[in-house]
Amino acid sequence: MSMPQTIEIKNGPRAQGMFSAAEMENRLGKLRKHMAEVGIDAALFTSIHNINYYNDFIYCSFGRPYGLVVTQESSTSVTANIDGGQPWRRGHGENIIFTDWERDNYFVAVQKLIKDGARVGVEFDHLNLDSHAKLKKALPNSEIVDVAQAAMRMRMVKSAEEIDVIRNGARIADIGGAACVEAIDEGVPEHEVALHSTRAMVREIAATYPHLELMDTWTWFQSGINTDGAHNPVMTRKIEKGDILSLNCFPMISGYYTALERTLFFDHVSDAHLHLWNVNVEVHRKGLSLIKPGMRCCDIAAELNEIFLEHNLLQYRTFGYGHSFGTLSHYFGREAGLELREDITTVLEPGMVVSIEPMIMLPEGSPGSGGYREHDILVVTEDGAENITKFPFGPEHNIIKK
Repeated sequence: MSMPQTIEIKNGPRAQGMFSAAEMENRLGKLRKHMAEVGIDAALFTSIHNINYYNDFIYCSFGRPYGLVVTQESSTSVTANIDGGQPWRRGHGENIIFTDWERDNYFVAVQKLIKDGARVGVEFDHLNLDSHAKLKKALPNSEIVDVAQAAMRMRMVKSAEEIDVIRNGARIADIGGAACVEAIDEGVPEHEVALHSTRAMVREIAATYPHLELMDTWTWFQSGINTDGAHNPVMTRKIEKGDILSLNCFPMISGYYTALERTLFFDHVSDAHLHLWNVNVEVHRKGLSLIKPGMRCCDIAAELNEIFLEHNLLQYRTFGYGHSFGTLSHYFGREAGLELREDITTVLEPGMVVSIEPMIMLPEGSPGSGGYREHDILVVTEDGAENITKFPFGPEHNIIKK
């Protein structure tokens, strides 16, 4: 039986994208300028975040490889037959499909798009050893170099269209937070609070962007001991009076992540818990004031560390003080060059979007045990920053009584 290794499926009309054609071409133009400057003939992106950023399509891997080949003349996604015509409909540029009739037809598609002997940019932080070896076999005379770091730097400064999406995401996260508070009550399990919040956010995304896919929005709502990790999954634990609670709402809009995170208490808060909560809020407020052009990420972290040191709490800090926003998620993507950590020297500039999110965690058995965190999103402007998170924080707002 002889079956084609690659095909095209242009099924139906092109869909309205998340971003305008001009926005997508601007992104590709900046990439192509970089490629010309460093002598890259073709870039092969394989990650969800970069394919989404340069093609406006979010793939669902399920064990299959995906790609986007960008040259000076063309931009072509490489997708699996299982997706039918959706990658062509939703993506910006051309599309080639590899079939499942033979193993590694993906690399046959790549060979059709990249001439052997080229200098090929790939994502060293994403392409695994197995795929790297197969790419070298498919293009034996080509030089393989990294393009991931340059692409990350391009993604760190957001366009006006991206900031509009992030602003809507922050607004929708606030809606999810209000839904969480609405559902909190004694005896209510974490998962029921999370479901109520997620439904509210998905419905608002659908109302705001009726032409887009609805995928991956979620809520982590944690109570008691489950607050000790910022990324702990939702459990069936039931809320009790005096519980420390963590509200975490994450609307996903076409791969663009936003977040709202708040410490709350149900019914009442102990003196020990209140002290720790107030310290974390103090750090949070200071962090908000430090976001402005010209500040280095490492200097922000160092200054916030001093507050925790004064209260002998620095050893309970669990991660950095914030990170960039854009096309990222809990299972893909991260602009590691724009995190508020001691080892990151990136200078903030207008158009960057970052969070301030201090967290301390005291283990079970300690006075005031639990995890405390607040999280706001800020757009860096020409002379400061705009906080686009509106949900209130701190003890005066978030001791929930029913």
